[in-house]
Amino acid sequence: MKTTLRRYRFDRGELSQQQLADMVGVSRQTIVSIERGDYAPSVKLALLLAETLEATVEDLFVLEEKDHA
Repeated sequence: MKTTLRRYRFDRGELSQQQLADMVGVSRQTIVSIERGDYAPSVKLALLLAETLEATVEDLFVLEEKDHA
């Protein structure tokens, strides 16, 4: 899964990973893992991230070709 989470954080006033983590109730490490593509968020977390960043889930996350296999 590809994510634009980092870009959206910076578009929202250079929001730090810790600030975003605090806003959605997860650890900074979770945000780091999502941005690296090591962790796919739950539907609830994806929706919270999208709402917090004033984006849609589709703006933040895109399935890559290998994700369809």
